[in-house]
Amino acid sequence: MTGRVLTVSLMAMLGLASFASAASMVAGPAATCAGLVGPAADAVRIDSAELQAPSQLAVAERAPTPSARIAPANPAFCKVLGHIEPVDPKAPPIRFEVNLPVEWNGRSLQYGGGGFNGTLISALGLPPAYPLDKPSPLSRGFVTYGTDSGHETKPGEPPQSFALNDEAFENFAHRSYKKVRDAAFGLTVRAYGKPPERAYFMGSSEGGREALTMAQRYPDDFDGLFARVPVINWVGLQHAGTRAGLATMGEGWIRPAQVKLVADAVRNACDGSDGAEDGVIADAPGCRAKFDPESLRCSEGRTGDDCLTPAQIAAINTLHAPYKFSFAMANGLDDYPGWGVSGEDTPPFGPTGGWLAWWLGKAAPVQPPNPNNGIAWIYGAGGIQYVFARDPKLDVTTYKVEDHRARVLEVSALMDSTNPDLGRFRAHGGKLIILEHMSDYAQSPYAGIRYFENVEHKLGKAETAEFARLYTAPGVDHVGSGAPANVDMLDALVGWVEQGKAPGDLEVVEQKVEAPSFETVRTLPLCRWPAWPHYRFGPLNLASSFACAP
Repeated sequence: MTGRVLTVSLMAMLGLASFASAASMVAGPAATCAGLVGPAADAVRIDSAELQAPSQLAVAERAPTPSARIAPANPAFCKVLGHIEPVDPKAPPIRFEVNLPVEWNGRSLQYGGGGFNGTLISALGLPPAYPLDKPSPLSRGFVTYGTDSGHETKPGEPPQSFALNDEAFENFAHRSYKKVRDAAFGLTVRAYGKPPERAYFMGSSEGGREALTMAQRYPDDFDGLFARVPVINWVGLQHAGTRAGLATMGEGWIRPAQVKLVADAVRNACDGSDGAEDGVIADAPGCRAKFDPESLRCSEGRTGDDCLTPAQIAAINTLHAPYKFSFAMANGLDDYPGWGVSGEDTPPFGPTGGWLAWWLGKAAPVQPPNPNNGIAWIYGAGGIQYVFARDPKLDVTTYKVEDHRARVLEVSALMDSTNPDLGRFRAHGGKLIILEHMSDYAQSPYAGIRYFENVEHKLGKAETAEFARLYTAPGVDHVGSGAPANVDMLDALVGWVEQGKAPGDLEVVEQKVEAPSFETVRTLPLCRWPAWPHYRFGPLNLASSFACAP
């Protein structure tokens, strides 16, 4: 009884309502943890299980994203490392980590991956968009877990090389997340005597695609899903990203000073559209029609950083234009919507930020791609070689999608999380929140917006509103840089799933990465699509000075 009282007290202290399934470990922490090692069901093998002492908050000096610098304080928990044996002996195993808190709140949270995965997701850090000063989900009593998606990226190898093996690629597409979910549930039953009462999934980018994949392929497995900047139309993105890279080969490459030239022109054209000149383009879709790169064209015979050449203007128009296929992909889609405007000069945080990180890099694209190239070229060109053509030596400039139609359709059926029929997920009682960043150049936010609108068309707007939300954050880069981007979507999901509190317009915060205060620098409304923030009156750094409106 003492453990039950302790659990409820812990949940109350961390802001979660007490939960009927809260529990302690069946045989005491040490014995329970030690007893998990060894073979389990369905080719699952538990390689190690060690009881971890509580840890303190730590902040690293550098990391790929702002939130990745935070190693949150965690409670005592059993750290379980395991793998799932492949069917094909040439395929790698699926590796996973499951974290079992000594005091459990009855819930589980699966973390999604990123990029081409290949790195074990520990599920010990902050989930996507999470405020920097909030306790980690593990500290809040969730069982947390993640996977490497069924392959390990090795130094010196392209991140797509695993795709030459069919089983490894199918694991990356969807099978590994389902298998690891089931393995985590099995471990939870062994540790606490029962499975999670509520299951959640939170992922960003590739992990956002994984969240939507769970809703579409395994609609009964999760109660709440959060998909931030999801790579929904995966096949379209790889081809569009490659095309945008090809457009910057040679004379089309845009220098850093010219990136600022473009960004300044976009701000001059659109910054005041919300009533406040604050450096954030609130109405990014409207700005697409207002900004024309032709306005920056160099006069005949002139070049320099204060204007753009015809080849550079053509490259920008290529980035903004849809990528059109000559045949339909999965779920009838035959294009990728192209990128929008704003945030072109968002400063890189580590390797991420604006055009220079995602599109242009430090140098024009080459073959094979190198670290000086933009991430879209590294991912897209490698994807063309290893995933679609399956020829690592292919000259990407000679690739024609029509020549690889059968494989492209096969990959689309595996990877594109574009099925708008979420009827079974809705019937199960599941709740879905999608968040798009409107200054995202890793993937186009308009792909996610179109997907949400397709769900509304398929199921009806009123019916979709019963279980799904789409939010758009203006001025925010792919990983959360550039404008206020942090919001506790885990709380929003739990409140909606368990208490029926459907979220309305929310508030995002921008915080300093400085412990222990993580001081808030600015707040903005996070509006439900298709609304966006309009300035009313008051300080520009306060959300209360703005209102969401179409």
